[in-house]
Amino acid sequence: MPDTNRPSTSTWVDSHCHVYDETIPGGVDGAVDAAVANGVAQMVVVGCDRTTSQSAIDVASRRPEVFATVGLHPHEARHGVNTIVDLLDAPGVVAVGEAGLDYFYNHSPREDQQAAFAAQIDLAHARNLPLVIHTRDAWDDTFAVLDDGGVPERTIFHCFTGGPDEAARALERGAVLSFSGIVTFPKAHELHAAAQMCPLDRMLVETDSPYLAPVPHRGKKNQPAWVADVGAAIAALRSADIDEVAQATSATARAMFDLPTNT
Repeated sequence: MPDTNRPSTSTWVDSHCHVYDETIPGGVDGAVDAAVANGVAQMVVVGCDRTTSQSAIDVASRRPEVFATVGLHPHEARHGVNTIVDLLDAPGVVAVGEAGLDYFYNHSPREDQQAAFAAQIDLAHARNLPLVIHTRDAWDDTFAVLDDGGVPERTIFHCFTGGPDEAARALERGAVLSFSGIVTFPKAHELHAAAQMCPLDRMLVETDSPYLAPVPHRGKKNQPAWVADVGAAIAALRSADIDEVAQATSATARAMFDLPTNT
């Protein structure tokens, strides 16, 4: 039987974090240093609007472990995608997003969210970049907008929160699923089932830090150093070896985001 409890000796890639956030433990450099010390070789720092996308680019420019995305989160969709397009030309940018639909909060009108999502799908196609998707309470419309625009060759459902049905719909479109600390929550039964049925080579792990700290850190501000806890939970759910999960998710992250492999 594989040992799912022992500490991992492999390195990890945190496929989605926000280390520029003012609440990140230790500040930007402290968080990155702590992650590296805990076996996180690379981190994808994700932009949600112009300001945070620029912050992600700035971190990536001085930390070789960090790579940036440029995106307009559905909360910010009312500002228009034209506010971020020029930042896609910056060095170190590896993806478009996070983009998508959030009908739980509706901080931007739904028509603005759909327009911004569609525009970012087009940008991912035009620039041959992966697309990082945020979706909440909007599965049907998310898939409809994706299908209308054409699913980019490299598409990631970040912080996947669906069950097996939503997982199957994403996977049949060629996407990969990125699991966050929610997969460590004992009552997330539908998500656990999705993590069990998703092919190992079609999944990523992330912290979404400083949000969604995994067990055993719940109630604290999250950080990339804890991404291995997400991987350990997936290993336990799948009765897999933790190093197998680390190696597979890291390889997929590097392929999806075109990250260096010599780390």
